[in-house]
Amino acid sequence: MTPRTAVCFTVLFCCCSIATPCLARKQPQDLGRIAVPSPAVMKLQYWIAHTADNAGRPYVIIDKRAALLWIHDGHGAMIESAPVLLGSAKGDSSAPGIGEKPLASIHPDERTTPAGRFLMEAGSNRAGEDIFWLDYTAAVSLHRVRPVLAVQRRLHRLSTPDPRDNRITYGCVNLPIAVYNRSIHALFHKRGGIAYVLPETMDLYTAFPRLRPLALRLRPTKDPADPLKFNGNAAGYSTPVFLSAQ
Repeated sequence: MTPRTAVCFTVLFCCCSIATPCLARKQPQDLGRIAVPSPAVMKLQYWIAHTADNAGRPYVIIDKRAALLWIHDGHGAMIESAPVLLGSAKGDSSAPGIGEKPLASIHPDERTTPAGRFLMEAGSNRAGEDIFWLDYTAAVSLHRVRPVLAVQRRLHRLSTPDPRDNRITYGCVNLPIAVYNRSIHALFHKRGGIAYVLPETMDLYTAFPRLRPLALRLRPTKDPADPLKFNGNAAGYSTPVFLSAQ
């Protein structure tokens, strides 16, 4: 099996089948909502706005710990947020050669969703369904949720408040169908965009090395581990607070 064939096979299983009106009707349609961003998400929002890191392209921020995704347009305006399904294993790196492995050979501890900055590139699985690649080599993509196995209860997991329920995939990011169709496809299908995936085990500045220099340049403190701190306002948007050394 060639690497490209293995990648396609992996994503085909992950995506399963083409969306149908019947499946879309069965899925809850009210999962899209605006959730209050975590401090780490607000740091990224502020960093992206001040550096124009997205270069005018739409982007998403994924908080793996909360199992939530925030969608932004090319100007940085928050469009909506939604729950997501993620890799069942905790970790912020993809195992070497993971994209070339048959699913049966992927160990449970290798089923991670990697952290970092990824270009979202439009693609399709072997069934012809549109997806967005985050890491083609590692066979990690963002796509509509699919009820692959009834016992996994993927649609139900998206509707529960416990983020631990959302760890079920081999590493791909699964979105509610309605959210994918109205926001992801609409915003990203022409030019693609960027995905910022927050880490859950590694340091934030390790996952996003360019964040620390900006924080230190704006206002250095005696806390090198976290030089930039935020408070969130009632609307969920970020207001930077630079703490001087006491």
